[in-house]
Amino acid sequence: MPRVNVLSADAATEVDAEIRAGRVVVNAVDVATAVGWDLKPEGLCRGDVCVPVRDDAGVRIDDGVDLGAVAGLLGMATLVDEAGRAMAISAPAAARKAALKGRVAPDFSLPDLDGALHTLEQYKDRKRLLIAFASW
Repeated sequence: MPRVNVLSADAATEVDAEIRAGRVVVNAVDVATAVGWDLKPEGLCRGDVCVPVRDDAGVRIDDGVDLGAVAGLLGMATLVDEAGRAMAISAPAAARKAALKGRVAPDFSLPDLDGALHTLEQYKDRKRLLIAFASW
């Protein structure tokens, strides 16, 4: 089975998956690898916490599981790049909302034009302007 890169707020992983009409479909055992939650009869579980899945048919597609539907149940937004065989999964809605409310950006590192890495934390307590560019 072909592989798909899954990029989430926690990690980047690669799983066996098919892309069917913009949906990333994996085996049930690969759900935990992709999103960090296990699909069990009682719902989506991580440790002692479970999110009930009322309509299993909305998550299951034939012989697989729709990762986008799973992410949606967990309050995560998704984006699929079929040509690049990649799926991006956002942080949960509650985490995104808390970050916006607190107006605190997560720390990250980016290289400058000379290749030297700079972190957001280096510029703490100073005004910052971040300019992003994409050619697409």
